[in-house]
Amino acid sequence: MKIQLNNIGKRYRLEWIFRGMNSTFQSGERWAILGPNGSGKSTLLKVISGHLTPSKGDIFFEDQGAKVKEEAVYQKISYAAPYIELIEEFTLEEALLFHARLKPFLPGFTPASIYELMALPRSRQKEIRFFSSGMKQRLKLALAVCSDTPILLLDEPATNLDVQGVEWYKNLISEYAADRLVIIASNDPHDAEFCAQHLNILEFKK
Repeated sequence: MKIQLNNIGKRYRLEWIFRGMNSTFQSGERWAILGPNGSGKSTLLKVISGHLTPSKGDIFFEDQGAKVKEEAVYQKISYAAPYIELIEEFTLEEALLFHARLKPFLPGFTPASIYELMALPRSRQKEIRFFSSGMKQRLKLALAVCSDTPILLLDEPATNLDVQGVEWYKNLISEYAADRLVIIASNDPHDAEFCAQHLNILEFKK
């Protein structure tokens, strides 16, 4: 899987969030998008995912050398972020079953096995609205990482996680994202310390 950014830019009214961005992301790579709060990291992830349209430039997706149609891009991407809401009236079990109907899990995974992976005892029948912020973040990360997609986008993945939760998240990436394209946006380098490639968004604010 490959994503090609050609002279990408995004602006709101007269302010450019970033511009002049040329980059190529490929399967097996782990990228960290770095920059302070409010610098545009989340905006860039939304543009890459197709949630936002760039103000300038083009994005191309290729899968095994063939161009991916725009309407099919969502099938290739899993995305976890603080601003992506869960359906809080669902129980944990219902959330896992619902997600499985929309986007298949990695081979060998079932809602039951993901429940075990999350290490949240006695939460299967608990409504998500009663979860702590850390439990909700674990669910978001598990749904994204365990979905069968070649691209994984994570925005501030350690948000609301305690020390044990951060270690759980890093093990999740190590175990289930080895051959995928992983792009992580964070203002904390420790969230993406396993990323070999870095992109500092401040370099594209000229």
